[in-house]
Amino acid sequence: MEENSKEGLLEDQIIEMPLLVYVSREKSTSQFHHFKAGAVNVLLRVSAMLSNSPYILILDCDMYCNDPTSARQAMCFHFDPEMSPSLAFVQFPQAFRDISENDIYDSEVRSAYTILWPGLDGLKGPVLSGTNFYIKREALCCHSIKKGHFAHSLYSRELKDSFGSSNEFIKSLRQDYKKPNLNDNGEASNMLLEEAKVLASCSYEDHTKWGKEVGFLYDSVAEDFLTGFVMQCKGWISSYVAPSSTSRPQFLGTSTTNLNDLLTQGTRWGSGLVDVALSRFSPLFYGSSRTSFLHSMGYAELSLFPLLYCLPLWCFATIPSLYLLNGIPLYPEVSDPYFSIFLFIFLSSLSKHLHEVVVTGRPIRKWINEQRIWMIKSVTCHLYGSLDAILKKFDLRKASFLTTNKVADNEQIKLYRGGKFDFRTSTIFVAPLVTVMLVNLASIVGGVYRLMFMGTDWRKMFGQVLLSFYIIVMNYVVIEGMVLRKDKGRIPLYVNVLSIVFSLIFLSLGSIIISN
Repeated sequence: MEENSKEGLLEDQIIEMPLLVYVSREKSTSQFHHFKAGAVNVLLRVSAMLSNSPYILILDCDMYCNDPTSARQAMCFHFDPEMSPSLAFVQFPQAFRDISENDIYDSEVRSAYTILWPGLDGLKGPVLSGTNFYIKREALCCHSIKKGHFAHSLYSRELKDSFGSSNEFIKSLRQDYKKPNLNDNGEASNMLLEEAKVLASCSYEDHTKWGKEVGFLYDSVAEDFLTGFVMQCKGWISSYVAPSSTSRPQFLGTSTTNLNDLLTQGTRWGSGLVDVALSRFSPLFYGSSRTSFLHSMGYAELSLFPLLYCLPLWCFATIPSLYLLNGIPLYPEVSDPYFSIFLFIFLSSLSKHLHEVVVTGRPIRKWINEQRIWMIKSVTCHLYGSLDAILKKFDLRKASFLTTNKVADNEQIKLYRGGKFDFRTSTIFVAPLVTVMLVNLASIVGGVYRLMFMGTDWRKMFGQVLLSFYIIVMNYVVIEGMVLRKDKGRIPLYVNVLSIVFSLIFLSLGSIIISN
């Protein structure tokens, strides 16, 4: 690029190309080196030697800048004299180029980028989303070094404990730091390159505050969520810039377009978020004294939602149907005034979600897809993610980082474009779905049989019949994958057999417990 740019130009017309450097964290068999947080911390240190830019754009490997004016839009916030002193980062939403019109997996994550993030923007700003944000280097270092104070503390133990042993790196944190010219191939540039190699090593962070108080925090797989929260608790704010529905997305990328990647990603996110909720940085406790009540509650809801969804949804999907099968009413009969309370709560929850979908410009079909995915995730990846975080909390399991597949399979894409679920995923994901459906199918059949031939009062059982019917209708795709489909994306026969065994055991044990 640089050679071609000089062709046909006079010497005074040649413009130097920006320095482009590929940086990779040192690979070590004795230390973790796959986590994104550590890689970003290396980039933060090495870039201080090479460019020392005051602002950094961070993107995931499957995202790219689709609108170069996003930098100018972000700088409008960073250079705002009223906002700039306390502004840590400007967050843009994620948009995806591979999502179908139907979007059966809710891959666009509509609720986060159209409801939750704008809502948090009214407080201290949105969550740090791991990609598509322009962040201030000073905020990411979590340290503010004043020019006058720096000269007396360059070699102080406090700075060494925070930023490591590199004097050159500590010098770069000065506001009046003059970066040497790296293009002169002289002694200064060679020295900085050698220093950059030291800063990229895994051992550089040993016995320092990197990953604890400086840079991206390591305490969770959800390092972006945790780092942004701690920043905002220390007084920093953030801002959210989202384009209108008719304008060009600033950033584009690829999203999950098959069930396996969706649930794998959901398990990782769920584990990381619950990990934060159970850590010393729990928004319920750490944030209550450091930020506003509403702001801490917003973060608390986000960190706890996998745990708070999986438990109620498993109860919602099994207990009413189990009691229906045994002819035991759980709710007041239809003629009882108290029944209207249960009906109001159920319908108002559905109406609230439907209203959010409609006001954000999505069709009703989107509401159905989101309801279905919410239930599927709650009984699978939210459960496994929560269990993973709890086991790690009690040191029964080590932290792991399961990446989402970035390469699309042609057959998977064909099924996704056709609006068909691809059930070629782990049995631990599919078996719970099939088991829940079989339990509800059995309860409907058994409940209707009792109503028709055993004289059970339908007014007492109407609520449970309604719930089981709702679950079956919303998750009809599971039944379709069990018995109707013949393509490769169907649910395998051995999973159906295994799920039948599980459902029989569950129904038998449930009946024994209820009868006793």
